[in-house]
Amino acid sequence: MILVARHIVKSFGTLKVLKDVDFQADEGEVVAIVGASGAGKSTLLQILGTLLGPDEGTLEIDGTDVLHLGEKALAAFRNRRIGFVFQAHHLLPEFTALENVMIPALIGGESTAVARNRALELLQTVGLAERSDHKPSELSGGEQQRVAIARALVNRPAILFADEPTGNLDTRTKEEIHRLFFDLRKKMNQTIVIVTHDAGLAALCDRTCTLRDGAWVD
Repeated sequence: MILVARHIVKSFGTLKVLKDVDFQADEGEVVAIVGASGAGKSTLLQILGTLLGPDEGTLEIDGTDVLHLGEKALAAFRNRRIGFVFQAHHLLPEFTALENVMIPALIGGESTAVARNRALELLQTVGLAERSDHKPSELSGGEQQRVAIARALVNRPAILFADEPTGNLDTRTKEEIHRLFFDLRKKMNQTIVIVTHDAGLAALCDRTCTLRDGAWVD
């Protein structure tokens, strides 16, 4: 297992958002997490991605007990072993597509040459090699999301988390991004966990898990 979470509990004030939730993902598996707004999907994804701590529970990613890492060690682990794609692309507007993809590798201590070569390879993988010198404002929404996916993969993470990755895209572009996720799984054996309201995307995944009121629906 690449990811194993057990007995995850999370409350905000008196509201219990997650109620003793277990979750696991195998290497190369694509899993969808679905449910109505307010079910706890994004909270669970943030906890699985180490962006938010649970009140109770355990979390192991790629063989590491991440909840017992110190702040600096956790930040370094997150940079190296976890990739994130969000509905908003969060690209830095002053940098080109290539530079945006390189940034996590540079933060992780790679040389400029290594980071550049890896970023160029990933931009080719996501079909944007010829747009590498364009800034985000010069790219379509779908192209920006492809850059964001390449950036998430530049450090070769154990797992990629995607939170509503096609929520802002038109139907044709959504389908292109959906295909890209499965191309990445095929080419890189990438484990991907996707929170989505898109029934079409969920139907493509190996497994769909449904949250309702902070617990799984059997």
